[in-house]
Amino acid sequence: MARTPDKLNIALAQMNPRVGDIAGNLALARKARAEAAALGADLVLLSELFITGYPPEDLILKQAFQDAAMAAVEELAAETGDGGPAVLIGTPWTEAGELYNAVALLDDGKVAALRYKYDLPNYGVFDEKRVFSQGPLPGPVNFRGVRLGVPICEDIWTDEVTECLEETAAELFLVPNGSPYEADKQDVRLNHIVARVTETGLPNQMGGQDELVFDGASLVLNADRSIALQMPAFEESVVLTQWSRGDEGWACAPQDLSAVEEGLESVYLACVQGLRDYVNKTGFPGVVLGLSGGIDSAICAAIAADALGPDKVHCIMMPYRYTAEDSLSDAEGCAEALGVRYDVVPIADPVEGFMGALKPLFDSLPADVTEENLQSRARGTLLMAVSNKFGSMVVTTGNKSEMSVGYATLYGDMNGGYNPIKDLYKMQVYALANWRNQKRPKNCLGPEGRVIPENIITKAPTAELREDQTDQDSLPPYEVLDDILEGLVEKEQSIDDIAARGHDRALVERIEHLLYVAEYKRRQAPPGVKLTSRNFGRDRRYPIVNAFRDRT
Repeated sequence: MARTPDKLNIALAQMNPRVGDIAGNLALARKARAEAAALGADLVLLSELFITGYPPEDLILKQAFQDAAMAAVEELAAETGDGGPAVLIGTPWTEAGELYNAVALLDDGKVAALRYKYDLPNYGVFDEKRVFSQGPLPGPVNFRGVRLGVPICEDIWTDEVTECLEETAAELFLVPNGSPYEADKQDVRLNHIVARVTETGLPNQMGGQDELVFDGASLVLNADRSIALQMPAFEESVVLTQWSRGDEGWACAPQDLSAVEEGLESVYLACVQGLRDYVNKTGFPGVVLGLSGGIDSAICAAIAADALGPDKVHCIMMPYRYTAEDSLSDAEGCAEALGVRYDVVPIADPVEGFMGALKPLFDSLPADVTEENLQSRARGTLLMAVSNKFGSMVVTTGNKSEMSVGYATLYGDMNGGYNPIKDLYKMQVYALANWRNQKRPKNCLGPEGRVIPENIITKAPTAELREDQTDQDSLPPYEVLDDILEGLVEKEQSIDDIAARGHDRALVERIEHLLYVAEYKRRQAPPGVKLTSRNFGRDRRYPIVNAFRDRT
C-alpha cells in the first residue's frame, strides 16, 4: 500500500483562455502544465470551464462542442501518463444524458476522477441553471493519498458544499474559479473564503470575454486564515505552492504576496483588459474612434493606446460649425500626447447633404434635436466607413450617465464594436482621467505622463450640437445626476428614498422617466466592460415597453 504523502507541490495557473477555442485552450493547458513541471509540481490547477473558455453561454448546448471539449480533455489526460504533474481542469461533461459543469482530475494517463458543480448561479451575468444540470453534493477526490475537496466557484460561496466536503474528510480545498471582475470584489471573495474553508488554493481565470473581465488575483488561504499566496491581478502566471502535512493538517508555505490593485487603478486596468482582449480575440488589427476634444473620447483614446499600443489607435476629429477652436486644439493635443494617428475630417458636406435631402419634408418645421442628431449620425457613418476600409474596430465613447438617460445618439455615437467606459458614470470618467495623467499602470502600452490635456478635464462638458450648448442646459450637474442614477440603477431605490437624500423629487421623477424610455437604445448599444454589479446588459434586464413609474 502506498504511503500517504506529507508533502505536496501544487501549481496554480491563472491563464487567459478564449471561449470556443478548444484547440487553443488545450495548448494553453499544456503550456501551464509544462511550466508547472519545470517548477516541480505534482499537480496543476486550472480555472472553471478552462477547456471551453468561460462563460461559453449557449455554445455549450451544441453536442459537437461538448464532444470536442471532452475529447480534448481525454487527449490531455493521456499525456499525464508521462510521469509529470497531474491536472485539475474545468470542462463540460456529459453523463447519462445530463450536461454538467465539471472539473476533471487527469493523472496516470487517464481521467482519474470527475466532480460536478452543485451550486449553479442564476443571477446577474450567470445563467448556469439554464444550460447545466445540478451535480450531486461532492465528496473529496483521492489524489495520490490526499483527499482533495474540489468545489467549483459558486460552490464555495455557500455552506452546503463545503460542509459536505468537511464531513467527508476533505483535507484541503482546491477551487477552480470563474469569478468576473467588479470594483472591490476581491474583498468579497476573501470574506466568503474565510467564512467557509480551512486550507484553500483558489485559481481564478484572467482576461476579458465579451463584457466580462476576469482579474485573476488567485490566492491561497491557510487554516489560520492567513494568506499564504496572493497572485497578481490582470497577469497570466503559473505559481508553485508547497504544502506540508503537520499535526494540525495541511499548510501552505508562505510566499511573497503580490499587491492587488484597488480603486481607480483596478477599474482602469479592467477597462484596458476588456478592450485589449475583445479586439485581439476577435482579430481586429486596431481601433478607430472619434476624438471630439471632450473627456469621454479622450479617456477612451487613452485606454485604447494603453490596451493596444499607440500604433494601433486611429483618432479622427470631425468638426462642424459648432465645434469650438479649443475642442480642435484639445483633440490634437490629446492625440499628440498619446502618440496615436490623428486626422481631421470635416462633416459639413455630409450634414448639409442630409439636410438638403430632407428639406422638402422639414422645410416648414423649426430646427430641433433632429438636426443635432444628424451631426452625430454623420460622424458615426464616417467612422464605420473607415472601419470598413481599413479593418479597424470602432470604439464608442458614451459613459453610463449618458447611456442611462438617453443622451447618446442611436446609429450615431453609439455606432461601433465596443465601449470601454460603458459602465462608468461621468464623474468616474473625470476621476480616471486625472488618475491616468498621474500614473501609467502596469502592462499598459501608452506613454508615461499627462496624456489628457488639462483643458479637456476642466471645461464644461458639451456635445457641441448647437450654438453655446452645454450638457447642463438639459441635465442637472453630473454630481447630482450620478448620485440619482446610483440610487435608481445600482440600488433599485424608490423615488422617496432618493429624494430623502436631499434631491428634488420632481428631478428624480424626471430622471427615472428618462432612464426607462432609453431602454430601447441600450438594447442596441455595443458591448462594454462590466465594472459594477448592475451594468447595462444581463445584470439589469428591464422591459423596453414599460408603463410603470414610481409615483405616490
